Amino acid sequence: MKNWKRGVRVLGVAESFAKKEKFSWVVGVVMKPNLFIDGVKFVNLTVGGLDGTEKIIKLIKKFNRNDIRVLMFNGCVISWFNIISLPEIYEEFRIPLVCVTYNESEGLEKFLKEYFPSSYKQRLKLYLENGPREKVKLKTGKEVFLRFLGLNREEAAELVNLFTVQGKKPEPLRVANLIARELRLTVKESK
Repeated sequence: MKNWKRGVRVLGVAESFAKKEKFSWVVGVVMKPNLFIDGVKFVNLTVGGLDGTEKIIKLIKKFNRNDIRVLMFNGCVISWFNIISLPEIYEEFRIPLVCVTYNESEGLEKFLKEYFPSSYKQRLKLYLENGPREKVKLKTGKEVFLRFLGLNREEAAELVNLFTVQGKKPEPLRVANLIARELRLTVKESK
């Protein structure tokens, strides 16, 4: 099992969207286990589009840093079925990654067929290539579901526990989600 150092920097990526809007806000927050925020960047991606992987790679490159040790994602199905490819992101950066989700799921195939008949096979392929989720019970008593690349189940669980103060959402993802939501609402109000 990996012993995560107190100064390990994690880049948490989360988004905020509304189905009726054209673009979502995706925010990356670099954070250390002491909850020190060490950087924030954002990008837009298309709600219901297929540009998620490309735009998240762009987001990570915007940080232009070599001290980020782990990428952490708030799900891989974002911005209304804009499915990101975890293996492609891992191959691009060779940084361990953890994708956290919070609920049981019966699968996406029926929704993809219904909402995206012309691209459902492409979306389903992306989703399936991300691999299965593994249920993990956190120190808070809550359960989450993890996908991970470049580290094992125990290391992924240990990392998520390290950054989870209460509930089930790790702080880099919670903060990124809060910022993304506020960006989206502020821009919407200014129009």
